[in-house]
Amino acid sequence: MDSRTEEDFLTGQILLIDKPIGWTSFQAVNKLKWVIRSKFKLKKFKIGHAGTLDPLATGLLLICCGKFTKRIPELQGQVKEYTGTITLGATTPSYDLETEVDQTYPTEHITEALLNKTLPQFIGDIEQRPPVFSALKKDGKRLYEYAREGKDVEIKMRSVHVSTFEITEINLPNVKFRIVCSKGTYIRSLAHDLGQALQSGGHLSELRRTKIGDYNVNIAIDPNEFAENLLGKTTES
Repeated sequence: MDSRTEEDFLTGQILLIDKPIGWTSFQAVNKLKWVIRSKFKLKKFKIGHAGTLDPLATGLLLICCGKFTKRIPELQGQVKEYTGTITLGATTPSYDLETEVDQTYPTEHITEALLNKTLPQFIGDIEQRPPVFSALKKDGKRLYEYAREGKDVEIKMRSVHVSTFEITEINLPNVKFRIVCSKGTYIRSLAHDLGQALQSGGHLSELRRTKIGDYNVNIAIDPNEFAENLLGKTTES
């Protein structure tokens, strides 16, 4: 059972949530908001997250409530760590599995030596173009809205910092990785760009956020588990 009181949540909490696959970050926030309001019969309650995870990604989501919502900008700026899988030899419009493969490429020439030779160009201060299937806004409209309408839109390059990009397992066409990077880094774009640099294609097929600053997913809990702990009963998502 979660023994925190109404005053605890209103004064402020940082809740470490392990976002399940298929959930949007917004859904996770709404789940916790409903649970806390239900528990304490609150009409109004401040709550928000410190950094979006795509629906197909899992892992650490920092959810701030009460007066701690003021800390969201600070937490969003923290260094982040991700693990996951890049599938080489194919691209998708969204740079991940949200959309179907649109082109395939050879992978026979890709070796561990070539991967190790190519990775350094993606470490340090780099320029990358965000995916067109993203929540960034252009002229008041989100990029994914243009993409779903089939409209071409110019997306500017942006500067990000990648302090670590290491390959942890190679089982072609799949390559497992660990990345430590700055706010605003699109791992999907790194997957896509790595494929191009290898004279092939690439897309993100699995992603998990493991750390945000000093916060670790190892002590995060599923949103349904949070609900059960606070309400003292099994709840549906």
